Amino acid sequence: MTGTAVNPLFRAAYLSKDGERKVTLVIPWLSLKEQELVYPSNITFRSPSEQEKYVRQWVEERAGFASCFSIRFYPGRFSRDKGSILAVGDISEIIPDEEADIAVLEEPEHLTWFHHGKRWKVKFRLVVGIIHTNYIEYVKRETSGMQAFLLKYANSWVVNIYCHTVIRLSAATQEYPKSIICNVHGVNPKFLEIGKKKIAQQQNGKQAFTKGAYYIGKMVWSKGYKELLKLLRDHQKELAGLEVDLYGSGEDSDQVQEAAKKLELAVRVHPGRDHSDPLFHDYKVFLNPSTTDVVCTTTAEALAMGKIVVCANHPSNEFFKQFPNCWTYDSSNGFVEATRRALAEEPEQLTDAHRHELSWESATERFLKVAELDQVPTRKLSTSPSKNFMSTSFNMKRNMEDASAYMHHVISGFEASRRMFGAIPGSLQPNEEQCEELGLAVQAGKHGSRK
Repeated sequence: MTGTAVNPLFRAAYLSKDGERKVTLVIPWLSLKEQELVYPSNITFRSPSEQEKYVRQWVEERAGFASCFSIRFYPGRFSRDKGSILAVGDISEIIPDEEADIAVLEEPEHLTWFHHGKRWKVKFRLVVGIIHTNYIEYVKRETSGMQAFLLKYANSWVVNIYCHTVIRLSAATQEYPKSIICNVHGVNPKFLEIGKKKIAQQQNGKQAFTKGAYYIGKMVWSKGYKELLKLLRDHQKELAGLEVDLYGSGEDSDQVQEAAKKLELAVRVHPGRDHSDPLFHDYKVFLNPSTTDVVCTTTAEALAMGKIVVCANHPSNEFFKQFPNCWTYDSSNGFVEATRRALAEEPEQLTDAHRHELSWESATERFLKVAELDQVPTRKLSTSPSKNFMSTSFNMKRNMEDASAYMHHVISGFEASRRMFGAIPGSLQPNEEQCEELGLAVQAGKHGSRK
């Protein structure tokens, strides 16, 4: 239940809402044992159809309209060391050739690191990659600088091979040639409805916010907990009397709880909950010092609910600076000052224009514009240069890209090289259990490893 799962779901719902586009959302299917490792609140599914029913119900309850997009599943495996789901086999095959037109790859580097199969830019007329995650920052924090350096070039390599257009949600991601920076994510409409109720309370002279400060996020150190607890520890005297509630579940929950107990401040640690839960409605201040996010989903949600957000002056928060309740800081002293002021003052009421900017309607408009999908009916991708003098350089560039794609195809086709670069063992092709669960044809002789 993370932003990288929820946001593509909302994107599919809103792209298909007007009925003008045929949209298919393709999501990973995990075996039961791996579902238990990944999905929250002990949720598991016995079949893809059961998961599809849950997904549709979840998004329809929040969006407020019936979903009219298709859902298909690709075989996936959970990588414990990466904390991520990785694709198994050639997932481009999930879309039949006759339906292949435009592909939107949510986290294209993640989907293509170990891709071995049809080339996305050949199968699809247009491939748009959306960069969600600052992988380089995570790797720098957890491993060596050399690994971050290698990952940066690996990401650039595969994204260039497989995408025509690249959208970066913010400048907090690594740079890609000819990429566009634009936040194409919106907020679950439920949060905007909560914000409306808060505005009504404020206009009626009622106290809309009766609680103080909180933070919510996956409970791993890299998700802002390390920075927040350090700020609270270093400024306990200046922040005397401050009470903070932390909500989250994750691998580092026990360590976060132990660190919180050592503080003189009242910092309470709770299990993760849905951010739209009534429990959160009355908090006034959302503290988010994280600098690993690209665009933080929970920050957008807090702003939509009318709260004051105290966050770092960082590229990941650039989009949020347009909202009057987003208060940024440049130093630890700035954090203290912003936090104390936020607790003493009342949030400004969001205008209709601010609310629209946070919505998925606006996010969808931005996406269609920057991806030039609003021009698709009259636009054809050029297959040859328009001027003769460009032919040599154009063909040279295309030949180099073809050679690069061929090299990736070869490297990703051998079990030994795949393992060397971090692929899950045996993930070149789906196993018989995955094929049976997804109704895929078992390809004889392809389940063994290529030496």
